[in-house]
Amino acid sequence: MKKNIYQKLHSACLQAGAVKKADKVKGMHFNPLLHDAVQEVATQALLDNNLYVTCNYLTEVMDKADAIMVVCTMKIHDIDDPTSFVIVDGCSAMGAMDKFGTGNAMSYSRKYAFLNLLNLKTGIKDEDGYASKSFNKISSVKEETSPVYLDDKVDAEEIKEYIKLAKNSKQFYSLAEKYKGQLQYLMKNNSKAYQQIKKVADAKELQLNNNV
Repeated sequence: MKKNIYQKLHSACLQAGAVKKADKVKGMHFNPLLHDAVQEVATQALLDNNLYVTCNYLTEVMDKADAIMVVCTMKIHDIDDPTSFVIVDGCSAMGAMDKFGTGNAMSYSRKYAFLNLLNLKTGIKDEDGYASKSFNKISSVKEETSPVYLDDKVDAEEIKEYIKLAKNSKQFYSLAEKYKGQLQYLMKNNSKAYQQIKKVADAKELQLNNNV
């Protein structure tokens, strides 16, 4: 029986393998989840189900933030039925106003579009970082994410995930000590990324204090 595009996406979601994380870079406490690794796993799962992806990007200069914002709109085409497609939009990222900023933000937003499309779940595997696993079913294809501020040397997103998963004040404050150097770096060199982490940390601290 011929599958429709949603059945194909469901199959691709189930078939997508784990994303292998990159090696640690000196000064980092985690193994980064790279765009190329996510794209390789996601693209292969989609192609195996006769699906093909194209992306369009909208860019906006954020003068007040001294950054460039990129929004990725991903379109998934059914090779067997050219009239059938699915759109994933709203995945955005912010990059620095330098020669690498636009490219970094495009890669970051595309990575999260792939993660949203196939529901690749990232969760802490051990203190070194995250392991990606596929959900057993696909959720709503069209999703929105908040703007993400990038940094070439510090993965703010992974630090935020560690903070969110802290179970008690002891774990929370040990993370603050563990990432002290990286947080000080962001405070001096990338205030927007630092503020995003601080917002998550403040909310988590309040939650833990209220649970005492």
